[in-house]
Amino acid sequence: MEFSEFVRTVADHTQLSREEAADLSRAVLEALGQRISAGELRQLGVELPDELRGTPRKPTKNGHGQKFGLVELIQRVSKHTGLNSTEAFNGIVAVLSTLSDAVSPKQFDDVLAQLPGDVTALVRSPS
Repeated sequence: MEFSEFVRTVADHTQLSREEAADLSRAVLEALGQRISAGELRQLGVELPDELRGTPRKPTKNGHGQKFGLVELIQRVSKHTGLNSTEAFNGIVAVLSTLSDAVSPKQFDDVLAQLPGDVTALVRSPS
């Protein structure tokens, strides 16, 4: 998926401008990059559009991601973007949904496997 399509999809889901959707996408991916392992981060980066590839940041020094759940994720995204918590929550859902279409199913599942249940519940339908 190209960057413009990624951002347009997020913007359509959130009713934000494309600029705001791009900032939101970067904020969510940056926070996810802090949560997942260094190896998973590298693998995810390979499948992201070039404009988002450098967004996820390196996890902690030991190569493992930081431990935080949905509430902290919302706070981090809100702080980065200036969105309120409801807007940040909706934005996280939109970015995760778009990410699921932008990368391979295996890659998306590998990322979700490293996230807490309260985050994965946003994109996984009950079986």
